[in-house]
Amino acid sequence: MAMPLEKGYLFYDSKLAVKADELQDLYRFTHWGRSRSLDQIERMLAGTSVCFSARHGGRLVAFCRILTDFVFRASLWDVLVHPDHQGKGLGTALIRYAIEHPAIREIPLVVTYTSELAPFLAQLGFEPKEGLLMLLRCPIEYS
Repeated sequence: MAMPLEKGYLFYDSKLAVKADELQDLYRFTHWGRSRSLDQIERMLAGTSVCFSARHGGRLVAFCRILTDFVFRASLWDVLVHPDHQGKGLGTALIRYAIEHPAIREIPLVVTYTSELAPFLAQLGFEPKEGLLMLLRCPIEYS
């Protein structure tokens, strides 16, 4: 489902609206995602519960994804906004679109793991909590 918003942005709530090669282009602007291959991105998209994206002039300019059981828990991942579209409220609009989406809005706990976006996400109701446990099977590559 596409939802037109101001400034010519179209928002989508389907992984079918995102192609791996154009998402790889967005990942290149991050230090944590630029080494992701097309194969990895295709497999990630296939295994993701819901993808949210925004296009401007037909071009993918923002993306995030949610992993969830659609009842009790959800986790927000990979919040990306192309540098040319940052500072215009697009990231805020995308996150609101995702967490207020009918498939997500009734889920009582939505978590995310980030240090870079903490101040931004705090403005949208996310708050830091203690008690995180993590199993890291191999080093996370930042290239």
